[in-house]
Amino acid sequence: MNASHQQLRLGCSGCRDGQDLPFALRVAFQPIHDLQTGRPYAYEALVRGPNGEGAGWVLAQVTEEYLYRFDQACRVAAIREAVEAGLLKTDARLSINFMPSAVYSPQACIRLTLATAAETGLPTDRLIFEFTENERLDTEHVRGIIEAYRSLGFSTAIDDFGAGYAGLNLLADIQTDLLKLDMDLIRGIDASVPRRLIVEATVRLCRDMGIDVIAEGVESAAELRVLREIGVRYVQGYFIARPELGALPVPDFESRLQQAA
Repeated sequence: MNASHQQLRLGCSGCRDGQDLPFALRVAFQPIHDLQTGRPYAYEALVRGPNGEGAGWVLAQVTEEYLYRFDQACRVAAIREAVEAGLLKTDARLSINFMPSAVYSPQACIRLTLATAAETGLPTDRLIFEFTENERLDTEHVRGIIEAYRSLGFSTAIDDFGAGYAGLNLLADIQTDLLKLDMDLIRGIDASVPRRLIVEATVRLCRDMGIDVIAEGVESAAELRVLREIGVRYVQGYFIARPELGALPVPDFESRLQQAA
């Protein structure tokens, strides 16, 4: 069996009916906060083990055999646990990570996601799919996924921009609705002129391209203050709120803003 046929067989097996993994999944949620409204703009779904083990533990269990099944299971678990936690009682969106290499056909691989959203009553326009990879992406493949997802009402995001292969070349080839600045660019931005200039330039560039920016990994009042001065609207990080297993944390953002004043 050649590689493409093997991929199709594994993909269809994993996507067809959402077969169970040999290990359990849970989901933690971390808010992406909107500095304009003072409310969570979205919650990012972060995969966890059955007892709250971190993403590293979970990914260590995923072999090639389970890659497609794992991607599907993460989407289903994220939607179901977010709705159970009360997402529909808010106006926040749900952001789900996906691996482009686990999507062999955008239309085929999205069927279970659509069915789960319909089953739980979650409108598709409240779903965001963010992607990142440590290896160079097949830009044509990713562009096809993004176009297909947009046609279904989803938003898309480049995660960890500024790290690995998620740089200007990727942005030149692929324009998503959102761009998440890697935490290493945000760390210590209050004391680093180069970091501030790079983030300012990226925010201006994205504004001209019609792309919204999210700053990841905000861990101090000083970092938040600089990001507000630059004009970043959406922020995420431990200073805002830590992820909570099976729950949607609502941060005391007024106190955070007072500290950043």
